[in-house]
Amino acid sequence: MPPIPGSGLAKGLAVTLRTMTKKTVTEQYPDVQPELPPRTRGVIGLFEENCTVCMLCARECPDWCIYIDSHKETVPAAAPGGRERSRNVLDRFAIDFSLCMYCGICIEVCPFDALFWSPEFEYSETDIRDLTHERDKLREWMWTVPAPPALDPGAEEPKELAAARKTADKLAAQREAAEREAAEQEAAEREAAEQEAAEREAAAQDAARPEQEGRE
Repeated sequence: MPPIPGSGLAKGLAVTLRTMTKKTVTEQYPDVQPELPPRTRGVIGLFEENCTVCMLCARECPDWCIYIDSHKETVPAAAPGGRERSRNVLDRFAIDFSLCMYCGICIEVCPFDALFWSPEFEYSETDIRDLTHERDKLREWMWTVPAPPALDPGAEEPKELAAARKTADKLAAQREAAEREAAEQEAAEREAAEQEAAEREAAAQDAARPEQEGRE
């Protein structure tokens, strides 16, 4: 059956009429901030204490927008007769967000959880050179990183959390054992002191008895 002339135009006008009767939804940005998903890729934050300057993030970055400088320091031996160690000290950690394509590879490959996604996206600049964020600026973004989402029901506990809980339980048990041992030792010392005082008093009474009998 051949199409009715003008049916396409009628369908188009019907769509237009349906859209015209619907209520418009407009986000009043920037007066009203948008509700972003928890995994929004806004900007990258640096937790400097976890960085070991392994350079893995810089090597894996497809845009080569991560700049890292470091130097080596000698750490004295922890015990007498031990060997000195050398460790890398971070001098510079910068990310050029004018080159970054927000792929997240640097965050995924970091073995020490030093890089995190923040949902913050309002960091545009009038000068492109200001889009290179040094480590102090990257550290400030850490305060905007949201807490990790809760695990799904029935999911396995992370190994890091289990290890931390095991260590905390072990330390708590050692502390309780030390407190119990100290309490037992204190009780034993108190009992010994009381027994010694009782013996001393009994000896004094025995020494005083002949004198009292001779006086009678």
